[in-house]
Amino acid sequence: AMSKSAVKISSDLLSNPLCEQEPSFLEMVTAFDTAMKRMDSFNQEKVSVRSAEEGPAEAPFVSHPKTYSHPLTRFSSVFPSLNMAVKRREQTLQDYKRLQSKVEKYEEKERTGPVLAKLHQ
Repeated sequence: AMSKSAVKISSDLLSNPLCEQEPSFLEMVTAFDTAMKRMDSFNQEKVSVRSAEEGPAEAPFVSHPKTYSHPLTRFSSVFPSLNMAVKRREQTLQDYKRLQSKVEKYEEKERTGPVLAKLHQ
């Protein structure tokens, strides 16, 4: 949403009459417009890749592997505490997936007393 508004602002600036009068301003606004459009296309690509890789329930908890996991694994021998943090993150993610599947299983079952108690644990 933020990049969409930045693209709109840059387009509005390009249509400003001052751009016709001042060539240096036109050059600066054109560069800004190009940068905003590139940023918007990058953000759209990032969102489409993320939604294709992850389910909607996992979207806030799973980050893109190229931006998080791969760089951190390269430096795991240099920073041992970093390696431990990556392992804890992976373990937490597995726990989350396991518990999420349990919740989904209990939500599908008939709503009786014991099932509701397990669901709200």
